[in-house]
Amino acid sequence: MNPREFEHAVAYLCQRDGCLNVQVVGGAGDLGADVIATTPDGRRVVIQCKRYSPTNKVGSPDLQRFGGTCYSVHNAQVAVLVTTSTFTRQAIDYGTRQSIRLYDTTGLSAWASRTGPAPWM
Repeated sequence: MNPREFEHAVAYLCQRDGCLNVQVVGGAGDLGADVIATTPDGRRVVIQCKRYSPTNKVGSPDLQRFGGTCYSVHNAQVAVLVTTSTFTRQAIDYGTRQSIRLYDTTGLSAWASRTGPAPWM
């Protein structure tokens, strides 16, 4: 699955789990948003997708770029970064401080298989 297909797969999961107005907006000039949707309870969720290899962790700079736009530019009420990899300790710390929900490969697998919650729960 290439990065664009990954964005569409995440959008599918959002729609499957009841989101409305699901849009894949990733690409050049996306300012950090790959998927934007309205959660079943009416909140705006903005998702950044990082399709990385298992050995390429999402670092703090990735989170900082997303954190700089998810709320101020995209008006997120729920901000999520989803990856096929894991996060560095610094990225986890930043995400926690900025209320960005982090879904690594384990969280993503649980969401996809319905054994874990969607990121906006």
